[in-house]
Amino acid sequence: MKLKLGDMKNSGQIFQKFSAVIILFAIIIIFGIGSPRFFRVQNFLNIIGQTSTLGIISIGMTFVIITAGIDLSVGSIMALSASIIAVSVTRWNFPPLLAVAFGMMTGICAGVFNGLVITMGRIQPFIATLGTLTALQGVALLITRGFPVTGIPEGLLVFGRMKVGVIPPGFYVLAMVAVMGWIVFNRMVLGRNVVAIGGNEEASKTAGIKVRLTKVIVYGISGLCCSIAGIVLMGRLRSSNALMGNGVELQAITAVALGGTSMAGGMGTIGGTIIGVLTIGVLNNGLDLMSVTPYWQKVILGTIIVAVVLMDSWRRRKFND
Repeated sequence: MKLKLGDMKNSGQIFQKFSAVIILFAIIIIFGIGSPRFFRVQNFLNIIGQTSTLGIISIGMTFVIITAGIDLSVGSIMALSASIIAVSVTRWNFPPLLAVAFGMMTGICAGVFNGLVITMGRIQPFIATLGTLTALQGVALLITRGFPVTGIPEGLLVFGRMKVGVIPPGFYVLAMVAVMGWIVFNRMVLGRNVVAIGGNEEASKTAGIKVRLTKVIVYGISGLCCSIAGIVLMGRLRSSNALMGNGVELQAITAVALGGTSMAGGMGTIGGTIIGVLTIGVLNNGLDLMSVTPYWQKVILGTIIVAVVLMDSWRRRKFND
C-alpha cells in the first residue's frame, strides 16, 4: 500500500513535533541500561541542577536562532557579566544590588552591541559574534586580572545555592526565565515578529515589521539571559572567573537544535528548548557515569551538532517542498 504525499507530510510533522521527546527518552533508556546508578532520584535532581545555567542561556539563544541568527558570544557575555558583579562588589565597593544591576546591564549592552553590528554593519551573525566572543573574553580577563574572584557576599550567591526541599539550586531561576520567555514568544507581538523574520525577512519588511529593531532586541534578550545565567553559575561556584563560560555556546546551540528549533530560522518553541537542554544534561551525566573521557564527550557532542543540522536540513527539504 503506497503512502500518499499528504500522509508523508503529516508523518513528518508528527515526528518533527515529538522528535525531541523521543530522543530524550531513548538516551534515558540507553544510559539506564548502561549504568545502574542512572535511575536514582538524586541523579535526576543533579541533572536538573547542572543544566539550569545552560537552560537560561539556551532560552535566549532560541530567540536568536529563530530569527535565522546565531550568537557565539554567550559564554563570554555570561563570564563578563558575572566578573563585573564580582569585581564591583569585592574591589570597587559597590552595594550588592548596584553590582547586580551593573552586571545585568553589561550583558544587555553586549547583546545589543551584537545586534547593532549585525544589523547596521550588515555582518553575518557568525562572524560578528565570533569577534565579540574573543573581545569580551579579553575584557573579562583584564577586569579579573586573569584570576578567579572570591570573597563574594553570601547574598549574591543565593540564586545559585537557594534550595527548597529536594529541588536543586538554579531551578527556580530557570523556571522563571522559561515562563517569561514563553510569554514573550507566545503572547506578545515581539514573539510573532521573531518567527516572521526567521521565516521570510523580506516579507516581514514588506509587512511593516521593524526587522533591525527586532533583531537588536532579540540579541539584547540573549545578553540578558547570559547575565542571569552568570549570576546563577557564580552562586554555584562561589566565585567568578573570565573563562567560566568556555564551550557553553556549542552546548546551547545543540540544545536549541535538539529541541526542534530550525537552524534556518522561522520555527521553534521554548518548551522544545527545555527538552533539548535536558537531553544535553542527561547525555553529559550518563557519559560521566559510564566513565567516558571528556575527549570522547567532545567528539560525541560535535557529532550530535552535525547530525541535528543534517536532520533539520533534510526535514525542511522533504516536508516543506
